[in-house]
Amino acid sequence: MGSPGELAELLDREAYLADEGLATVAFLALRMGRPLLLEGEAGVGKTELARTLATVLGAPLIRLQCYEGLDGPQVLYDWDFARQLLHLKAAEAGGVTDAARLEGEVYDRRFLIARPLLKAVETQPSVLLIDEIDRADVEFEAILLEVLSDFAISIPELGTIRAERPPVVVLTSNRTREVHDALKRRCLYHWLEHPSFDREVAILLRRLPACSATLAEQVARAAGRLREAGLVKPPGVAETIDWTEALLTLGARELDPDLAAATLGALLKHREDHETVLGNGVFGDLRG
Repeated sequence: MGSPGELAELLDREAYLADEGLATVAFLALRMGRPLLLEGEAGVGKTELARTLATVLGAPLIRLQCYEGLDGPQVLYDWDFARQLLHLKAAEAGGVTDAARLEGEVYDRRFLIARPLLKAVETQPSVLLIDEIDRADVEFEAILLEVLSDFAISIPELGTIRAERPPVVVLTSNRTREVHDALKRRCLYHWLEHPSFDREVAILLRRLPACSATLAEQVARAAGRLREAGLVKPPGVAETIDWTEALLTLGARELDPDLAAATLGALLKHREDHETVLGNGVFGDLRG
């Protein structure tokens, strides 16, 4: 691909509609070999972009889901102690007593368990998705920075494993905490907004061919209003797609209020939000 426009077209073929800003920063990340940090509300398409890039590039997607307490052995590598122990017992049964030989055999590559970061370094090409990095501890970012600096991982027993071709790296954050500036400096950055009305309609029609233009417009208008209603968790694009699919499953061609209320669980995932929509009159005016 030679331009952001060409990348946008390739993404569009996989039903991902990227605006000019997102297509440009993704193109630059690919061309410059820089990680791409995507921030924004949940459900705006951050994770989906990484999945779609993997499809477009014909590369496997390696996903690292972040959470509190994540540490080195969980993201880099670990040794398969059970298999090592079995090997030692088999060697002893076979009469092998050479300690140096046994130690060398135990720390052979076949007993190494590659976690996501090592998998990404060893797999060419690949797309490494580091999802919801804001959920991990700050200490994890230090591990990540070291790997992203030269895409190499040092294993004391085996030496350094270096990527022949660095993976495409996409980091996502819902901004539950600030990502450290040192990591941000390493990345290209883009904030994903909720889509405009016209773009959300286009997304619904692209992802759900059975959806009528009327229903897509009514759902997009409803989602836009709900995002301004002070909800605990406003709906993202992922939720509007799920909601529309639920409506279509029940045979809807337009946004019937009763049917929409019955399927609201596909759109809103907090009891308080259901109460707000159903009890405060917000839902009654969804059709616009």
